[in-house]
Amino acid sequence: MTTVIFVHGTGIRKREYEETFKIIEQKIHAQRPEIKVAPCLWGDLLGSKFNAQRASLPPEDVTLALEEGEEDDEYIVLWKQLYRDPLYELRLLSLKPIEEGGSNPFGDEPGDILKSRVENLTLASELQAKLLEAGIADVFEEARETVIRSESFYEALPTISESDLSEYYAAVARAIAAQAMLICEQQEKFPPILTDAQLRDEVVELLTLALGEAELGLGGWVLKPLVELAIPMGTYYVKRKRDTLTEKYSPFPCDILLYQARGEKIREFIKEQVEQAEPPVVLLAHSLGGIACVDLLVQQPLSQVELLVTVGSQAPFLYEINALCSLEYGQPLPENLSAKWLNIYDIRDFLSYFGSKIFPKVQDKRVDSKQPFPRSHGAYWTNPETWKAIFSRLP
Repeated sequence: MTTVIFVHGTGIRKREYEETFKIIEQKIHAQRPEIKVAPCLWGDLLGSKFNAQRASLPPEDVTLALEEGEEDDEYIVLWKQLYRDPLYELRLLSLKPIEEGGSNPFGDEPGDILKSRVENLTLASELQAKLLEAGIADVFEEARETVIRSESFYEALPTISESDLSEYYAAVARAIAAQAMLICEQQEKFPPILTDAQLRDEVVELLTLALGEAELGLGGWVLKPLVELAIPMGTYYVKRKRDTLTEKYSPFPCDILLYQARGEKIREFIKEQVEQAEPPVVLLAHSLGGIACVDLLVQQPLSQVELLVTVGSQAPFLYEINALCSLEYGQPLPENLSAKWLNIYDIRDFLSYFGSKIFPKVQDKRVDSKQPFPRSHGAYWTNPETWKAIFSRLP
């Protein structure tokens, strides 16, 4: 019986690992129920941590400047803004000039119609099922209430005309979906919708249609200035206490530094999981986990491992810059490893790299999550292209 061992990347700890492991297990068992999926959670035991209770941190507050650049797709630009500011599109629409003479003295204003439909929204069974699949059913009502009680929502209502009412249905739907995702992240939950762009868009489509007859794409008024407005609004400053910021973000770079300095313990941990598993073994490794698995198999060829799948990994890049600890640049990759290595990269994931130009026999597979970076780095497991490539090589 084949065993697939999932080796996680940098910054991952138990709660997020369990959520991702569940997705991977479901995807594999949907097509290959006989395969055993085994964990390899090294982060909690061997990952970076504050050994002296943050004694190295200065006591003063710091300001973190986060800057974003342009994207090549307006829709992805919009979601990049919505992920950090769910009311962004509504705020943009509130800047739209109010049409003169567009009011109807004998009936409801378009803004009243929208407000009523959002407030009295009834979830059909199909939409309820999709919210459950997306993992946001339990926070949906909170997200809807947050949006309709926001100042941005009320400021956008007077700008609606009868001709563009449908444009606002989609904008409200995106705001609610983005707010639900933000709530999940604040609660340290990791539902599939966070990385699955298709699932996200299906939720938005069903929610938009539940509000009324609507155009599902971006409205013309929003589309034209979107990129120009997104850039200045993408630069913002978040003031936090330094210890809070460091504790939240340090596992990502610090795990990399720890591995480069003392990676042998992590490699030994992976080796133990391989030796305990029933062969043939498939190592399914994400990000830093892929680097560790490549190093392990270069240093200690393990006959049980029939396939190595690196996903969003930097191993080819480290080799090219002569920073791969197991192999100096110019030394050949072991023949048995290059033939059983599948490397999956995303064109929008700037932490994923191409392997076959560095190691000729490595098989590369390009996927597109349609997610902006850095979300694209974690979006592989809900991407059908990823699993199509993996299943084509599973023993």
